[in-house]
Amino acid sequence: MEIMKGTTTVGLICDDAVILATDKRASMGNLVADKEARKLYKIDDYIALTVAGSVGDAQALVRLLTAETRLYKMRTGRNISPLACATLLANILHSSRYFPFLTQLIIGGYDLNEGPKIFTLDPLGGMSEEKTFTATGSGSPVAYGVLEAEYDRNMKVEDGIKLAIKALKSAMERDTFSGNGINLAIVSKDGVKILEDEEINCIIKKRRSKKK
Repeated sequence: MEIMKGTTTVGLICDDAVILATDKRASMGNLVADKEARKLYKIDDYIALTVAGSVGDAQALVRLLTAETRLYKMRTGRNISPLACATLLANILHSSRYFPFLTQLIIGGYDLNEGPKIFTLDPLGGMSEEKTFTATGSGSPVAYGVLEAEYDRNMKVEDGIKLAIKALKSAMERDTFSGNGINLAIVSKDGVKILEDEEINCIIKKRRSKKK
């Protein structure tokens, strides 16, 4: 059986925030099915999620998780913590382990008491908390190479954004299943901020000009 795979997603902790970034290409085998695929979602005021894998499975999980976090806020009057959100998602995935959701997920959030948090989840509900950075998808080996070489836990948010973009760009250059642009979000004590394409393109242009 041929296993279809694609995508590059990156998550890293810097200074006092989480940076999440993804490419935009959705592939069906060797076909580029969508050049504007959404792989980055705001789940709650202080939580965002990246997805890699089956589009239908990912979208179903996003809808379910968003609904559950809203119900939690209605019942308790407060936002769900990143750990509780990741644990909930892990339980959902594990409960479907015999018919698994074909996805890899990164949850990035900001705990107002503990600071920035990143969790990775596999299709069977395995959950790991990452203290530095992580990447998923077919382009992740290339992205990991950049992150391993240049990551600094104390880097400022601006430098974290540049590093996430560099890791994504490197993966997009070498992985045929990744490409067509970048989506990026910052999760901090101020909430989730998803950058506009113009902001990302401006950062990329500045990076290119410095190389010349």
